[in-house]
Amino acid sequence: MPLGRTAEHTEDDREQTLRWGHGALTLELSQPAHGPLAVTRLLAAPCPDDTDGGEHDDAPAGAAAGTDLDAVPLVELLAAGHGRARASMRLVRTAVGARLRLVGSARDRDAAGSHRLRLDLRDTASGLAVWVELTSPDGVAALSSVVTVTNAGAADVLLQSVTSWASRVQPAGAGTGVPADDLVLLDGVSDWVGEGRWQRRPLRAAGLADLSAGAHGGEGRQALVRRSQGTWSTGGPHPLGALSAGDGTTWLWEVASSAGWRWEVGDDAAGAYLALAGPTDDDHAWAQPLAPGESWTSVPAVLAVGADLDAAVAALTRHRRATRRAHPDDTTLPVVFNDYMNTLMGDPTTAKLLPLVDAAADAGAEVFCIDAGWYDDTGDWWDTVGAWEPSTVRFPGGLREVTDHVRARGMVVGLWLEPEVVGVRSPLAGTLPPEAFWQRHGRVLTEHGRHHLDLAHPAARAHLDAVVDRLVGDFGVGFFKLDYNVNPGAGTDRGGVSPGAGLLRHHRAHLDWLTGVLDRHPELVLENCSSGAMRADRALLSVLQLQSTSDQQDPPRYAPVAAAAPLAVLPEQAANWAYPQPGMGAEEVAATLVTGLLSRIYVSGHLPRMDDAQRALVHEAVAAHRALRGDLVEAVPAWPLGLPGWEDPWVALALTGPRSTLLSVWHRGPAGAPARLRLPALRGRDLDVAPVFPVALPRWPWAWDAAAGVLTLEAPAAGYTARCLRLTPA
Repeated sequence: MPLGRTAEHTEDDREQTLRWGHGALTLELSQPAHGPLAVTRLLAAPCPDDTDGGEHDDAPAGAAAGTDLDAVPLVELLAAGHGRARASMRLVRTAVGARLRLVGSARDRDAAGSHRLRLDLRDTASGLAVWVELTSPDGVAALSSVVTVTNAGAADVLLQSVTSWASRVQPAGAGTGVPADDLVLLDGVSDWVGEGRWQRRPLRAAGLADLSAGAHGGEGRQALVRRSQGTWSTGGPHPLGALSAGDGTTWLWEVASSAGWRWEVGDDAAGAYLALAGPTDDDHAWAQPLAPGESWTSVPAVLAVGADLDAAVAALTRHRRATRRAHPDDTTLPVVFNDYMNTLMGDPTTAKLLPLVDAAADAGAEVFCIDAGWYDDTGDWWDTVGAWEPSTVRFPGGLREVTDHVRARGMVVGLWLEPEVVGVRSPLAGTLPPEAFWQRHGRVLTEHGRHHLDLAHPAARAHLDAVVDRLVGDFGVGFFKLDYNVNPGAGTDRGGVSPGAGLLRHHRAHLDWLTGVLDRHPELVLENCSSGAMRADRALLSVLQLQSTSDQQDPPRYAPVAAAAPLAVLPEQAANWAYPQPGMGAEEVAATLVTGLLSRIYVSGHLPRMDDAQRALVHEAVAAHRALRGDLVEAVPAWPLGLPGWEDPWVALALTGPRSTLLSVWHRGPAGAPARLRLPALRGRDLDVAPVFPVALPRWPWAWDAAAGVLTLEAPAAGYTARCLRLTPA
């Protein structure tokens, strides 16, 4: 697509400074004489002389980083035969990155009104041409960066890593990096049933030691590295992180990839730097050959900036909303009942489902999803899946008896599906061609009794298209829960590609397949699940409507998962299970339901076995959630007690919208000291505190210190208990 006017620069080594942005963001890049293009400012502030969001020309040549050590090139690129300019295992200090020079730039607005900047860089030694495309929604202090590398030379090139973004960490816009001593790192880790465990600590305490770089020529080799392993992109370290300076100014980032990602923070005598990349040779067995004329494009990296962590999270939240695929579900947010968690657990039958359907409809659910097991005749289905034909044993009258009853009760039919796998005992394992599966050295891979489909192969995609279209046509399915329960490793080398390149090929084909499904069925709602949230990356969440946040079955353990989820997932996308049980007391039922209120409430539980008081609480919670759905799609998250610790007795999440703040607070354990919730945005104002849910149970005592901006809450009852409140400035 044309990018509008272009100013071609033929003098590669003249000093240049370029400013770009709009009313909420300023980016400044400088290229010194005989040096690479580098970021010198990234601020949540109006671009100079551009407060109305209009275009402006490049600024005159000005001061740029004065030494080779000062500069961290915007693009760092490792290629076989070119290597690093300085020995290390970092993403930075590459030979090609040091030689890249700006030769042209262009800017325009895309169809959605976002601002775009295109930078053309060239390295004459390798023959590589690099295009960087930066995009920022108007009024949002965040940008995305994608890099395209083209072999403009006469010889083949082998890429081994390419950053989507690299720069000094310069929250203050000082032109040089902030010292690592002055930075606080936010990073997180997830595991099955233990998602979203975040921590903030000084960068030095996180592992980036002070090695006295100034006494060793100023250079450093160490870096704090986070990377994915295999296909569970968030099943370990998280692709999101943040650095905050002493004044609070925060850079927040995420890499959008299911196919390998890496971010690193390092330092030297000139300060700290940040580098964001997709798959690399060192980390993911990725290498990409480029013949003359061929191109390759990186995965997106997103950066948000703010005066503090809350402001940066708000900017990232708005960027996510502005850049996701539009869908009716974005604003309707139907309530889903799913039969799995702590309920049928993959053992559905007609006799078990029909009472649940009626109870879910009575409670106010709008979607009823039949989870795993609906295709199974044997009770041992793990390694037989793939055909996705309904069981005739579980449903003697046919699956349609159940799905017709779901529709008769006014709900949308949902089904669980794990599309990317075929069990080793499935007939499809022998009828699909071997090339339709992931391979290594000509052998089809097997992981936990399953083969993994390669959606870059037409037979695999045709099979899944036929499955989805058949289930939609035969049963009126309007909701699919798409699960992903295996991690088959680095990727497939079918066709002679590196495993990492094969995984990236599959990842992009997977996104294309999902897009095709939604193009054919625009009202269909697709939930992303992967053993909970083991593949909850931004690439998938820009296409899909919901994200399962955990498989955690212990209600008190779910509280920190649910509270932390909006850091990684939009509140209106985060499907938090609310699975009250007949054996629970009223306070535990209420706390379990509060877990889903400030998200996409994902109801389960043996509702037909509950007594009237328990069911009344379920009905009340669903009604409360439906009443506040309009708030969720505009709200931004904050954590008045800080991001939750896994063992914290108090856990809290706030969602702030234009008119009020919604607050969920959980207490786990014996009665003790009250919670002191910091709400700086409401400081100095009178506050009305009203219950959202539950309203029938005793209210918690509270006190508001307007001068300090602190709300004190007490939980009189011991055990697991929670409240959801609405805070409205008087």
